[in-house]
Amino acid sequence: MANAGSSTVAPSSSPNKGLDSWFELTKRGSTFSREFRGGLVTFFTMAYIIVLNPIIIGTAPDVNGNLITGEPIANGLSAINHSMAAVAAATALVAGLMTIVMGVYGRFPIALATGLGLNALVAYTIVKQVTWPQAMGLIVWEGVLILILVLAGFRKAVFDAVPRSMRAAISVGIGLFISFIGLVDAGVVRSGSGTPVQLGVFGQLIGWPIATFLIGLLILVVLYIRKVKGAMLIAIIAATGLAIIVETVLKIGSAKDATGAIVNPTGWMLNVPVLGAFGLPDLSLLGKVDLFGAFTGAAGPAAVLGLLLLVFSLLLSDFFDTMGTIVAVGAEGDLLAEDGNPPRTQEILIVDSVAAIAGGVGSVSSNTSYIESAAGVGDGARTGIASVVTGVAFLLSLFLAPLVNMVPSEAAAPALFFVGFLMMAQVIHVNWEDPEEGIPAFLTIVLMPFTYSITVGIGAGFIAYALIKIIRGKAKEVHTLLYVVAAAFAVYFAQGVITGLFK
Repeated sequence: MANAGSSTVAPSSSPNKGLDSWFELTKRGSTFSREFRGGLVTFFTMAYIIVLNPIIIGTAPDVNGNLITGEPIANGLSAINHSMAAVAAATALVAGLMTIVMGVYGRFPIALATGLGLNALVAYTIVKQVTWPQAMGLIVWEGVLILILVLAGFRKAVFDAVPRSMRAAISVGIGLFISFIGLVDAGVVRSGSGTPVQLGVFGQLIGWPIATFLIGLLILVVLYIRKVKGAMLIAIIAATGLAIIVETVLKIGSAKDATGAIVNPTGWMLNVPVLGAFGLPDLSLLGKVDLFGAFTGAAGPAAVLGLLLLVFSLLLSDFFDTMGTIVAVGAEGDLLAEDGNPPRTQEILIVDSVAAIAGGVGSVSSNTSYIESAAGVGDGARTGIASVVTGVAFLLSLFLAPLVNMVPSEAAAPALFFVGFLMMAQVIHVNWEDPEEGIPAFLTIVLMPFTYSITVGIGAGFIAYALIKIIRGKAKEVHTLLYVVAAAFAVYFAQGVITGLFK
C-alpha cells in the first residue's frame, strides 16, 4: 500500500501548534483532516465488536448457570437480551475511553477494544470453572501482570521464550475456534443424530436463518475482496436488515423454548430480529468484579494451578497479539524506528496493559490493540489524533447499544466465521516439514476447536514442543520459562489424577 504519510505538510497548516507539537502532526507528515478521516475508517472497520462481543460474552452461562448480568440463563430470551444489551454498552464505553487514552498518552494511531479470541477464552473456558465476576477478576490480574512485565522490561524475555511457530499456532487455533463458534451460533453446524456434529437441519441447509448467514457471508466476502472499508460492519448491518424483514413478514420465531431445547429447527438460534429503539445505555456491568473469589473458592491446589494457567493463557494471547499488532500498524504507516519498533513503544504497551485491566473492570473481557487500525493508517492516519476520533465515535455508539438485541446471531456469525480466515494467515510461520515445529503446532491448532477449549490447545502444544526437543537432544534450545510453563500445564492436565490421589 502506498505510504500516505510521505507528503510534506507546512507547519502553518496546523491550526493549533500546541496540538501539532504534542501529536507530532507536522513531523509525521499529516493533517487534522487526514487524522479525522483515518480515525473514522478505523472505527467502522472494528465497530463489529459492539455486536460480536455480546454474542460471545452475553450469551454464555457461567459455572452456576448465570449470565454475566447475574440472571439465570434458564430465564430465557429476555435474560439473554438484557445481558447482550449490557455487554454492548460496556464494550463501547471501555473501547472509547481506552482508545482516547491511547491517542493522548501513547500518541499512536491504534485503537483498542475487547479482543476476539480473548473473549472466547473467557466465555467458553474460564466461566465453565468460575462465576462471571470471578472471571473478570482474573482478567484484571492478567492486565496487572502484563503491566508489571512492561514496566520491568521483561516483555522481551517472554517474547523470546515462546517460539514463533507456537505463537502462530495459537493465533490460528483461536481463529478456527472462533469460526466454529460462528457456525454453531448460525445453526450451520449443530448436534447430529449418530454423529457429534452435522450440517444444518438434519444434514441440510434449510430455513431463512441459515440463508441469512449465507447471504451475510457472501456480502462480507465480496466486500472484502473489493477492499471496502468496514466490510464486516456493513455485512452485519445488511444481514440484520434482511433478518428483520424476514421475521416481520414470516414470523419465524425462536429455535429454542424457555429451557433452551430446540423446538423449531428452522428458527433463529439466539435472539429474534425485531425492530428496537434508541435508549439510554445499560452500564450495570461496570465494576462487577471479584478479584479473589476464584482463588479462595478453588477446590484444592490443583484447581488453583488451573486458574493460574488460565491467567497465563490470557496473558500469552494478549501479550503476543499486541506486540505483533503495533509493529504491523507501524509498518503500514512507515512509523517504525530503526530497531523495528514504533515510537513510544513503552507508552503504547502501558496503555494496552491498562486496557486489559479496564476490560475486566468493565466486565467485557480484556481490551487490546486492534489490527484493524491498519485500515485507518492506510487511509492516512499517522498520529494519536486519529485514535481520539475513533474513541469519541465509540462513545457516541453507546446510544446504539440497545439496538444490539435486534441483531440475530445468524447476522453476526459471518464476521465470526471470517475471523478464522484472517487468523489462518499466520499458519505460514510454521515449518510443517519439521516435526519439532509441526507436531506441537498441529496439536495446538486442532485441539482448540475439537475440545472447545483454547487452554487445552495451548497446553498440549507447549508440552509437545518441550518433549520433542528433549527427545531429539535439543533440550538447550528450549527457554527455561517454557519448561516451567509446560510442566505447569502437565500438572493442569493431571488434575483428575492428582485429586484422586489426595482422596
